[in-house]
Amino acid sequence: MKQVAVIIGGGQTLGEFLCKGIADAGYQIAVADLNLNNAEKVASEINQQHGHGSAKAFQVDATDEASVVKLAADIEQTFQHVNLLVYSAGIAKASPITEFAFNDFNLSVNVNLTGYFLCAREMAKLMIKHHIAGRIIQINSKSGKVGSKHNSGYSAAKFGGVGLTQSIALDLADYGITVNSLMLGNLLKSPMFQSLLPQYAKKLGIPESQVEQVYIDKVPLKRGCDYQDVLNVLLFYASDKAAYCTGQSINVTGGQVMF
Repeated sequence: MKQVAVIIGGGQTLGEFLCKGIADAGYQIAVADLNLNNAEKVASEINQQHGHGSAKAFQVDATDEASVVKLAADIEQTFQHVNLLVYSAGIAKASPITEFAFNDFNLSVNVNLTGYFLCAREMAKLMIKHHIAGRIIQINSKSGKVGSKHNSGYSAAKFGGVGLTQSIALDLADYGITVNSLMLGNLLKSPMFQSLLPQYAKKLGIPESQVEQVYIDKVPLKRGCDYQDVLNVLLFYASDKAAYCTGQSINVTGGQVMF
């Protein structure tokens, strides 16, 4: 029986890359995304490469409890079990605290933290029901370990994700289910980071064309975080080789954060 991975936010960018990389590692993939068209495109491409039934698209609003409960039921009906949950949904809104809109703060918390809670809860239920010693992995950020100027909503939610990961890990240890967070460095080429260039340029008082180099210069290994870096670490923590690791916040930061 093939292992099944559920990727929340799997319809584009990093989530899409992880879906395809995890499929290459032999998993069946549930591509779950708010945008069903994007999810269907990713699932179709996986099926073309790995054969029919290798992936299926699902629409989900990770911030809505009923939607996540339905997702879990649909995945159980389709795949019968779940071995791996990757929570890759995320959003960032940048603004000084004095100008930070309440709606933007709420959106950051809902997408980055509440959605993680709901998806972890429902997929854990499936793992326990089917006696699966599964893996839950949150895609987090270095902003969950150090504050981020003009990113109070994002950073607050990511700090919350660390505590949530540790708490869920304690809850699920008796079932052999491990829970870890990957604390990513700046994904400089990602649409999320690129969308923030104008705000970062204003914050730093420099042209947009110079922003990426400023962030590269902060990294001891002198480059941004690549999607492949994330996949490499994720596959290890999804494997049996990491069975003794749980509740951890694992840096993938090129040395920029070391605790």
